[in-house]
Amino acid sequence: MSNNILLIFTRNLIYGKVKTRLAASIGHDHALFVYRLLLEHTAQVTKNIDATRIVYYSGAITDGDAWNNSYLKTVQQGGDPGERMVKAFDDNLKNGTKKVMIIETDCYELNSGIIADAFSQLDQHDVVIGPALDGGYYLLGIKAFYPELFYNVAWSTALVLKETLTYCDDLSLNYFRLPVLSDIDEEKDLARADLLSKL
Repeated sequence: MSNNILLIFTRNLIYGKVKTRLAASIGHDHALFVYRLLLEHTAQVTKNIDATRIVYYSGAITDGDAWNNSYLKTVQQGGDPGERMVKAFDDNLKNGTKKVMIIETDCYELNSGIIADAFSQLDQHDVVIGPALDGGYYLLGIKAFYPELFYNVAWSTALVLKETLTYCDDLSLNYFRLPVLSDIDEEKDLARADLLSKL
């Protein structure tokens, strides 16, 4: 088993339950189509990463989706995003794993080179973070368990990145910032990722 672990947090592909902010402007049919593209993209850019890859579903584990048998599969546990990430990181750092990284399935600009670089940067840094344009982050990597990074964070707001980096400073953790990328949450994000032509 690899000393690297990549956690992939995903939502189950259910009509009317995914990309609801996007659906408000383009409709649920198109929102479901976009999210399926995002899942397929994330599977494509992670399939050859040198890591044990674990898909964390928001609901029940689904067969016949973007994730083939080379991915381990489980279900997220906890209430808010912070609780779910704390549980996942804690579970995977207990067994002497050197590097654990988490991504979601919302970033069409994410590529395998960025993920590989993030794992590499953990050799010299305590934390690696991928800033998102909306003030959150699309990737977080650590090599020791710092639960403080996930508590008292204003999740789903533009303060997530700022608060997380403040906690890094409070804990005297050195961190590396990856390129700023855009998540796909609203219609304007589709143009940046050149996805409008696919609808």
